[in-house]
Amino acid sequence: MPTLIRIEDGQCVEAESGFIHLADDEAIPTQSGVILSLARVQTDGAALLDDGRAVGVRIEPAERVEDLAYDLPRLALIAPAFPKFRDGRAYSTAALLRERYGYRGEIRAVGDVLREQAYEMVRCGFDAFEPADGSTPEQWAHAAHIFRHVYQAAADDREPAFRERAPFPLDGGRAGEGGVQA
Repeated sequence: MPTLIRIEDGQCVEAESGFIHLADDEAIPTQSGVILSLARVQTDGAALLDDGRAVGVRIEPAERVEDLAYDLPRLALIAPAFPKFRDGRAYSTAALLRERYGYRGEIRAVGDVLREQAYEMVRCGFDAFEPADGSTPEQWAHAAHIFRHVYQAAADDREPAFRERAPFPLDGGRAGEGGVQA
Protein backbone atom coordinates (compact mmCIF):
# COMPACT_ATOMS: atom_id res chain seq x y z
CA MET A 1 0.00 0.00 0.00
CA PRO A 2 1.48 3.40 -0.94
CA THR A 3 2.33 6.04 1.63
CA LEU A 4 -0.49 8.52 2.12
CA ILE A 5 0.25 12.11 3.09
CA ARG A 6 -2.78 14.13 4.11
CA ILE A 7 -3.19 17.78 5.06
CA GLU A 8 -4.91 17.95 8.44
CA ASP A 9 -5.32 21.24 10.30
CA GLY A 10 -2.77 22.83 7.96
CA GLN A 11 -0.12 20.17 8.68
CA CYS A 12 1.16 17.39 6.41
CA VAL A 13 0.88 14.06 8.20
CA GLU A 14 1.31 10.44 7.23
CA ALA A 15 -2.06 8.75 7.42
CA GLU A 16 -3.76 5.42 6.97
CA SER A 17 -5.66 5.28 3.72
CA GLY A 18 -8.64 3.13 4.66
CA PHE A 19 -9.15 2.58 0.92
CA ILE A 20 -8.01 -0.09 -1.51
CA HIS A 21 -7.34 0.69 -5.18
CA LEU A 22 -9.21 -1.89 -7.29
CA ALA A 23 -8.86 -2.73 -10.96
CA ASP A 24 -12.05 -3.18 -12.96
CA ASP A 25 -11.74 -6.98 -12.89
CA GLU A 26 -11.06 -7.33 -9.13
CA ALA A 27 -13.73 -8.43 -6.66
CA ILE A 28 -14.94 -5.79 -4.23
CA PRO A 29 -14.04 -6.61 -0.60
CA THR A 30 -16.69 -6.23 2.06
CA GLN A 31 -14.69 -4.50 4.79
CA SER A 32 -12.77 -1.52 3.45
CA GLY A 33 -13.37 1.55 1.35
CA VAL A 34 -12.62 1.17 -2.33
CA ILE A 35 -11.23 3.41 -5.05
CA LEU A 36 -12.73 2.43 -8.39
CA SER A 37 -12.38 3.64 -11.95
CA LEU A 38 -14.99 6.06 -13.25
CA ALA A 39 -16.41 3.33 -15.51
CA ARG A 40 -16.81 0.94 -12.59
CA VAL A 41 -18.39 3.61 -10.39
CA GLN A 42 -20.91 4.24 -13.15
CA THR A 43 -21.85 0.53 -13.22
CA ASP A 44 -21.38 -0.64 -9.60
CA GLY A 45 -21.21 2.61 -7.62
CA ALA A 46 -24.90 3.17 -6.95
CA ALA A 47 -25.29 -0.22 -5.26
CA LEU A 48 -22.20 0.33 -3.11
CA LEU A 49 -23.26 3.85 -2.14
CA ASP A 50 -26.79 2.68 -1.34
CA ASP A 51 -25.24 0.07 0.99
CA GLY A 52 -23.43 2.88 2.83
CA ARG A 53 -19.97 1.89 1.58
CA ALA A 54 -17.10 4.36 1.39
CA VAL A 55 -16.47 4.78 -2.33
CA GLY A 56 -13.77 6.75 -4.07
CA VAL A 57 -13.33 7.24 -7.79
CA ARG A 58 -10.13 7.46 -9.80
CA ILE A 59 -10.37 10.02 -12.62
CA GLU A 60 -7.98 9.50 -15.52
CA PRO A 61 -6.83 12.59 -17.46
CA ALA A 62 -9.13 12.05 -20.45
CA GLU A 63 -12.24 11.54 -18.28
CA ARG A 64 -14.69 14.30 -17.47
CA VAL A 65 -15.32 15.21 -13.85
CA GLU A 66 -18.74 16.48 -14.96
CA ASP A 67 -19.82 12.84 -15.25
CA LEU A 68 -19.65 12.63 -11.43
CA ALA A 69 -21.59 15.79 -10.62
CA TYR A 70 -24.72 13.95 -9.47
CA ASP A 71 -22.84 11.54 -7.16
CA LEU A 72 -20.29 13.97 -5.69
CA PRO A 73 -22.06 14.49 -2.34
CA ARG A 74 -22.02 10.73 -1.71
CA LEU A 75 -18.42 10.00 -2.74
CA ALA A 76 -15.82 9.75 0.03
CA LEU A 77 -12.91 10.79 -2.16
CA ILE A 78 -11.91 11.66 -5.69
CA ALA A 79 -8.49 10.53 -6.93
CA PRO A 80 -7.35 12.42 -10.03
CA ALA A 81 -4.56 10.40 -11.64
CA PHE A 82 -1.18 11.62 -12.85
CA PRO A 83 -0.05 8.92 -15.30
CA LYS A 84 3.14 10.96 -15.86
CA PHE A 85 4.32 13.90 -13.79
CA ARG A 86 4.19 16.18 -16.82
CA ASP A 87 0.50 15.50 -17.51
CA GLY A 88 -1.24 18.34 -15.66
CA ARG A 89 -4.89 17.64 -16.46
CA ALA A 90 -5.46 16.39 -12.90
CA TYR A 91 -4.83 19.95 -11.67
CA SER A 92 -7.84 21.12 -13.67
CA THR A 93 -9.92 18.26 -12.32
CA ALA A 94 -9.12 19.23 -8.73
CA ALA A 95 -9.80 22.91 -9.36
CA LEU A 96 -13.15 22.12 -11.01
CA LEU A 97 -14.16 19.89 -8.10
CA ARG A 98 -13.39 22.58 -5.51
CA GLU A 99 -14.39 25.76 -7.33
CA ARG A 100 -17.22 24.81 -9.69
CA TYR A 101 -18.80 21.87 -7.90
CA GLY A 102 -18.04 22.87 -4.29
CA TYR A 103 -16.72 19.39 -3.45
CA ARG A 104 -15.48 19.35 0.16
CA GLY A 105 -14.44 15.69 0.38
CA GLU A 106 -10.90 14.41 -0.02
CA ILE A 107 -9.13 14.99 -3.33
CA ARG A 108 -6.19 12.59 -3.46
CA ALA A 109 -3.35 12.81 -6.01
CA VAL A 110 -2.42 9.34 -7.29
CA GLY A 111 0.03 8.06 -9.88
CA ASP A 112 3.34 9.74 -10.73
CA VAL A 113 3.04 12.25 -7.87
CA LEU A 114 6.29 14.06 -7.07
CA ARG A 115 7.21 16.38 -4.21
CA GLU A 116 8.09 19.17 -6.66
CA GLN A 117 4.38 19.35 -7.57
CA ALA A 118 3.18 19.83 -3.99
CA TYR A 119 2.76 23.60 -4.05
CA GLU A 120 0.64 23.62 -7.21
CA MET A 121 -1.41 20.63 -6.07
CA VAL A 122 -2.34 22.29 -2.80
CA ARG A 123 -3.26 25.52 -4.63
CA CYS A 124 -5.60 23.57 -6.94
CA GLY A 125 -7.42 21.83 -4.08
CA PHE A 126 -5.65 18.53 -3.43
CA ASP A 127 -5.54 17.62 0.25
CA ALA A 128 -4.11 14.07 0.14
CA PHE A 129 -1.22 12.61 -1.81
CA GLU A 130 0.28 9.22 -2.64
CA PRO A 131 3.83 10.35 -3.49
CA ALA A 132 5.71 8.20 -6.00
CA ASP A 133 9.08 9.60 -4.92
CA GLY A 134 9.08 8.31 -1.32
CA SER A 135 8.64 11.78 0.19
CA THR A 136 8.13 12.12 3.91
CA PRO A 137 5.42 14.37 5.38
CA GLU A 138 8.11 16.85 6.45
CA GLN A 139 9.55 17.06 2.93
CA TRP A 140 6.06 17.36 1.49
CA ALA A 141 5.14 20.16 3.93
CA HIS A 142 8.26 22.12 2.96
CA ALA A 143 7.50 21.78 -0.75
CA ALA A 144 3.79 22.55 -0.31
CA HIS A 145 4.52 25.79 1.56
CA ILE A 146 7.68 26.89 -0.21
CA PHE A 147 6.27 30.32 -1.07
CA ARG A 148 4.97 32.58 1.65
CA HIS A 149 2.79 34.76 -0.59
CA VAL A 150 0.39 34.01 -3.40
CA TYR A 151 -0.65 36.48 -6.05
CA GLN A 152 -4.09 35.24 -7.01
CA ALA A 153 -6.98 33.45 -5.39
CA ALA A 154 -7.23 29.67 -5.85
CA ALA A 155 -8.95 26.63 -4.38
CA ASP A 156 -6.73 26.69 -1.28
CA ASP A 157 -8.41 29.93 -0.10
CA ARG A 158 -5.09 31.65 0.72
CA GLU A 159 -5.29 35.43 0.80
CA PRO A 160 -3.52 37.05 -2.19
CA ALA A 161 -0.58 39.31 -1.32
CA PHE A 162 -2.25 42.46 -2.62
CA ARG A 163 -5.04 42.03 -0.05
CA GLU A 164 -2.66 41.01 2.70
CA ARG A 165 -0.45 44.07 2.17
CA ALA A 166 -3.09 46.66 1.33
CA PRO A 167 -2.82 49.70 3.64
CA PHE A 168 -6.44 50.59 2.92
CA PRO A 169 -9.64 48.73 2.06
CA LEU A 170 -9.93 47.72 -1.58
CA ASP A 171 -13.69 47.50 -1.50
CA GLY A 172 -14.44 51.04 -2.59
CA GLY A 173 -13.83 53.52 0.23
CA ARG A 174 -13.71 57.26 -0.51
CA ALA A 175 -10.50 59.02 -1.54
CA GLY A 176 -8.90 60.91 1.31
CA GLU A 177 -10.18 58.45 3.89
CA GLY A 178 -7.66 55.69 3.14
CA GLY A 179 -9.87 54.13 0.46
CA VAL A 180 -9.95 53.97 -3.29
CA GLN A 181 -11.97 56.53 -5.17
CA ALA A 182 -14.82 54.77 -6.96
